[in-house]
This record gives sequence, structure tokens and C-alpha cells, in this order.
Amino acid sequence: MGVGILQLNSKSTMNAALCNIYPIFKFSETHSQPSRCPSSWIAGRSSNRLPTPRSLVIETVEDQVDGEARSESVARRLILLRHAKSSWTDRSLRDHDRPLSKAGRADAINISHKLQQLGWIPELILCSDAMRTRETLKIMQEQVRGFSEAEVHFISSFYSIAAMDGQTAEHLQQAICKFSRDEILTVMCMGHNRGWEEAASMFSGASIELKTCNAALLEATGKSWEEVGNLSFL
Repeated sequence: MGVGILQLNSKSTMNAALCNIYPIFKFSETHSQPSRCPSSWIAGRSSNRLPTPRSLVIETVEDQVDGEARSESVARRLILLRHAKSSWTDRSLRDHDRPLSKAGRADAINISHKLQQLGWIPELILCSDAMRTRETLKIMQEQVRGFSEAEVHFISSFYSIAAMDGQTAEHLQQAICKFSRDEILTVMCMGHNRGWEEAASMFSGASIELKTCNAALLEATGKSWEEVGNLSFL
């Protein structure tokens, strides 16, 4: 699975759109897969051999969405986006209910335009129901039409699972397999640390840090999300 990191600096401008410092991985099919989400999504379960690091290449998926192409393996993209920076002004609010700060709103605007520029617009968005993730998504939808056209599901468990050591990656696999369809090529999951960093690191096999409003951009190949389970290295 290929991975790039989309980052923002303290002035809310793009700082190194894609960091080509991580190994590139992909999932490929070798045999027919069972009709369930495979546990072998997580990097390293099928091999202990470390791959040779390569530069990340992002290519816009074009002309792969017709009926003919659906019978072939195609690039499938996963965006793991951490919510924008939240406000601590009102200390009486529950953590779940904290809104975005001014800087967080600016970052949400910037990340939406950068994802649009890179051609990473999701068809399916799975989002924590916490206020700060909802607000991050709302701003992105207001800025870029593609985000408002995506199918959206708010998942309350995304908030709680992120605080549980080592459980987020499998939980995200299950959610994606539950809500995705074969014709969906790009999925965005919006949530929280520490779980989102853990999941990005486990899927890619690299140590990944996601600051607020950072996104891990991951790419896999398969006929469906259920069929990207047999891990192999490029």
C-alpha cells in the first residue's frame, strides 16, 4: 500500500504536500477471496521482509469507473484524516462536544483544496460523530463540491475506538467493508488520535505521525475492498 502524508504548518498553509519518505506497499489478489473483510490488510502479516523504500507517485484515477473496468483490479484509495484543531475556550464542554478553533477552521479549508488539487476526492466518507470531526467535514463540504456529493455516514464508535490501543485498524477495515461497494474507489475515514496514527502505521508498515488536519493517503489494488487482503510489496 502506497502512503503519502498531507501536512499543514502552523500558519495554516501547505507544508510538503507529499512526503516521499515512506516505503510503498500495495495489496494484490492472488486467488479468489472470501466475501468478508480480510484480516491481512495490516502490513507485515504475510511477510517479515522489509521492502525497499521508493518515492510515492500519485496518479489520478481516470476512466476506471465504467462497467468494463469494474471486472478488473483497480486502484483503491483510503484517506485517513485526523480532525482539524479544536478549541479549549469553553472548559465546561465534554471532549466530544468541543468545536474547532479559528486555526482549525482555516486548516480544514486548506486541506479540502489540497485534496482536490491532488485528485483525492472520496465517494464515501466515514466520520466520527464528535463535534470537531463534524465541523471539519462541514467546512470541507462547503469548500469543495466533491466532498458534499460523497455518501456520508457518521459512526459514533470512531470516537471511542481511537482511544483503545491497537484496535482502530481492524475497526476501520470492518467499517469500510460494511459501507463500501465495488464501484467506490476512494474512501475517507475521519477521526482521532491515537487510533488514526496507529491505523495508518499498521496499514502501511511505516511509523506515521498525524497532527491535527493531517491526512495519510494510502493506495491499494483490487476488484473490491474485500479483495485487497493479500499483502504484497511493490
